[in-house]
Amino acid sequence: MNPLTLPQFQAEIARCRELFLLKTADYGTAWRVLRPSSVTDQLYIKARRIRSIEEKGTQRVAEGIESELVALVNYSIIGLMQLELTDADPAELPAAAVAAAYDRHIAENLRLLDAKNHDYDEAWRQMRPSSITDLILMKLHRTRQIEDQDGRTRVSEGVDANYRDILNYAVFALIRLREGT
Repeated sequence: MNPLTLPQFQAEIARCRELFLLKTADYGTAWRVLRPSSVTDQLYIKARRIRSIEEKGTQRVAEGIESELVALVNYSIIGLMQLELTDADPAELPAAAVAAAYDRHIAENLRLLDAKNHDYDEAWRQMRPSSITDLILMKLHRTRQIEDQDGRTRVSEGVDANYRDILNYAVFALIRLREGT
């Protein structure tokens, strides 16, 4: 793995985590009302907006691609948390528990990052930003299909694996954006 990848990934995640925890302080865990399919649709909206900005070259809302990529990271984490929580769990979770769950999911994504970067030789560093957006959208279409089939797949990974891939691709895009590539 490129020696820059881990510190770059951690720096982007630190920014995402900080915003997530600040919003948790403001709103609590209001996201607990979202069903996984609603989280997927929220991710889809964010990814479609990125594609729209890429294609049009302009935007009318002040928040740009970077804020949408951060939202993709944080909604992916929300999705992963929602998949493991049940209706029996409280709607309002303690901030410390949310932070611990966030960190646990990021640790799992770091493990995935290490494995995939080893096997794929960090191909994401050579990808066009628009291709990263397209891959995120493809993952979301797959996720929606799996959800429409009540989570049943024959040979494919589940919703959680797609959320993890979306998270990593969004971080890759943030890294590339920060590098100006």
